[in-house]
Amino acid sequence: MTRDAHLLPVAILAGGRATRLRPATDRLPKALMDVNGRPFIAWQLEALQAQGALRVIICVGHLGEDIRRVVADEPDFGLHVDWAFDGPTLLGTAGAIRRALPLIGGPFFVLYGDSYLPIDWYPVQEAFLASGKPGLMTVYRNEDRLDRSNVEFDGQRIVAYDKNAQTSRMHHIDYGLGAFHPSAFARLVDGRPTDLAELYGDLTAEHLLAAYEVHQRFFEIGSFDGLEETRAFLASRRRQEEGRS
Repeated sequence: MTRDAHLLPVAILAGGRATRLRPATDRLPKALMDVNGRPFIAWQLEALQAQGALRVIICVGHLGEDIRRVVADEPDFGLHVDWAFDGPTLLGTAGAIRRALPLIGGPFFVLYGDSYLPIDWYPVQEAFLASGKPGLMTVYRNEDRLDRSNVEFDGQRIVAYDKNAQTSRMHHIDYGLGAFHPSAFARLVDGRPTDLAELYGDLTAEHLLAAYEVHQRFFEIGSFDGLEETRAFLASRRRQEEGRS
């Protein structure tokens, strides 16, 4: 794949209630948490522009109108942004994507709304399109460092994935970036709450999930400790960029 190619559309999952960040998120959605003077989602959109993305679909639920209003007030990132709202019932991560499929079209990436991933996405895209599988999960060798490891990966494929029943053979973790064909979600009922972990598990059991191992740690704002680590990382990266300019 050449760098003239564009990145696949990116669906950002920004609809959850962020219970681990309460009380801060009782009235402020996680996507709008302050990270060095900017809402976190602005950092995500800026990074996607730098990756070569053109289209973003933001899946929102809890306080979604607040997110849309703030993004509209941010500088133009050169991205075409569509919005998919859960409606009166939160649909879960997979259910939200199922609802957004008419806006997405063909193959696409899925990015967790609390993740900042300092990797090159193009090799992931190339591996996904070459795999012939309906889904791909990026994995990172974690050894329970950043969170509980939840993936058994044999170097080629995902043998097992479970966020709630980890085993001693799970040394990797779901990195926070997936790639899918819309067909992966055809099994879901529109409007029924479903978690992406459930879909990943089903695809794994049916040998329909490709894998791509990355070697740079992820950053996340899903916890207060993660939020502080992300603030420090992005501040350091910005200082380095300013030093080179």
